Amino acid sequence: MDITIICGSQRVQSESGKLALFLQEKIAELFPETQTNLFDLGKNPLPLWNEGVWQGTDEWKTIWHPIAETLNSSDGIILISPEYGGMVPPALKNFLLLCGGKDIAHKPGLIVGVSSGRGGSYPIAELRTTGYKNNRLCWIPDHVIVRDIANFNKNPSEYQRDIDRMEYSLKMLNEYAKALTLVRNSGTIDLDTYPFGM
Repeated sequence: MDITIICGSQRVQSESGKLALFLQEKIAELFPETQTNLFDLGKNPLPLWNEGVWQGTDEWKTIWHPIAETLNSSDGIILISPEYGGMVPPALKNFLLLCGGKDIAHKPGLIVGVSSGRGGSYPIAELRTTGYKNNRLCWIPDHVIVRDIANFNKNPSEYQRDIDRMEYSLKMLNEYAKALTLVRNSGTIDLDTYPFGM
């Protein structure tokens, strides 16, 4: 099994980035055989999408090809989204625009919302509404919201209820990853004829 974690914060030293490392450790604890990849959009910012993506320019081949290869080999995706003014960070929406259907199509996605206070739900609603149409990422029904993130990162042992929910959601992601492998291997998917969602 191979899981890729995308940290959607645009900050270099972000609380979301610390949470990404925590989740990576939690996956190693729960599923020792699972390989994890971590891509932090704050530490590795991507240029804004432009038509060169569709044209396959050398610039985009250099930038995107290594990321696409990692996503192609992944069985599941975790997207960590802090709440920026009640929205998904622009870097994360840009990332989803860059993902072609062949990168993450019919793979399960777990959304992890992050808030410095008591928020965190708006990005989850936004991602479930937009961000999957053409790349065909399949959000699993479960999601996680980590509120009061700075204190969580300092003292995770005080947030056992949140950790229990994370573990449950990671186990569900693992099961969806197994199940959707059957869909991807079924021979039914036709992204050449139907490259865009409706």
